[in-house]
Amino acid sequence: MGNFKIGELAAAAGVGRDTIRYYERMGLLREPARTAAGYRLYDATDLERVNFIRSAQELGFTLEQARQLLALRASDTAHAQAVLDITLAKIADAEARLERLSDIRDMLRMLADECPGEVPVSDCPILAFLTARRKDQQHNKKHQAAQDERSSLAKGVLS
Repeated sequence: MGNFKIGELAAAAGVGRDTIRYYERMGLLREPARTAAGYRLYDATDLERVNFIRSAQELGFTLEQARQLLALRASDTAHAQAVLDITLAKIADAEARLERLSDIRDMLRMLADECPGEVPVSDCPILAFLTARRKDQQHNKKHQAAQDERSSLAKGVLS
């Protein structure tokens, strides 16, 4: 039957017990057999499955994507194209995040270059930028909401 109790499985996979329970609740792991005392019993297949999920997460796949990959792996009729499609979508997501991080890095470098460092914090251009940026964002949101409302009203009048 089972080779591992929950703590043993968790230790073998390098995760916490709560992670194992969470994977069960999410349907990523099957409901395990139990001992007469109610202890969960897992086997080598469960360990391999947890390791697969963790490997997928380390590459940035979400738990939902890991679930899809597990289902594809278990399918007798699926083609590798489905796995490739999920992977290509993950690459596109990673590239978008890298671009955003590059923009953030560039902005931080610009701010660092603008700050002389030897002025009182009240004259710090970094702090001034951060303060003004948040106010600008809030103003833009209010302006956009008002514009959207006017557009909705105009559509209602014209209908």
